[in-house]
Amino acid sequence: MPTFDVVSDFDTHEANNGVDQANREVNTRFDFKGTDSKFELDELVITLTTQSDFQLQQMRDILYQKISKRGINVSCLEPQNIERAGSGVRQKILLRRGIDADHARKLVKEIKASKIKVQTAIQGDKLRVTGKKRDDLQSVIALLREFDVGLPLQFENFRD
Repeated sequence: MPTFDVVSDFDTHEANNGVDQANREVNTRFDFKGTDSKFELDELVITLTTQSDFQLQQMRDILYQKISKRGINVSCLEPQNIERAGSGVRQKILLRRGIDADHARKLVKEIKASKIKVQTAIQGDKLRVTGKKRDDLQSVIALLREFDVGLPLQFENFRD
C-alpha cells in the first residue's frame, strides 16, 4: 500500500549558517556599533541580545531574512517574551522541529473531513498517511499544502 510521511523539519546546519550571517551583518552595521548586539544559537534556541527594543526588532528582521535565504521557513521560528536585563534586552526564539500532538490532531481532522479514503497515524513527531491509491495520497498532499496549520510541512518517504 502506498504511504508517505508528513514532517516539519529544517536543516540544522543551514540554521547555524543563517545565525552566523546575521551575526556578521550586525557586527558590520553602523547603527549597531558599540552596542554588544549578538545572536547565540544553543541547541534549538536562538538568543538575541542588544540594548533597546528598536534594535531588537531590527535584529529579528535581520535574522528572519538570513534564515529564509538559507531555505528555512520562518514559521519554524517561535519568538518568546522580551526580557529586560540591566541596561539591555534579550529575546529567545525557539526553532520548532516536528509536529506536536495538537497540530497532528488538526491535520488528521482536516484529512478525515475531506472524505479521501486514506488512513492516518500519528507516529511521534510525524504523521503517516496510508491509502490504496497513489492519487488519493497526492490529493491529501494538495489538501495539506492549502491548509494553514502554522507549521512548515514537508512530505517525504513516499512509497508505492
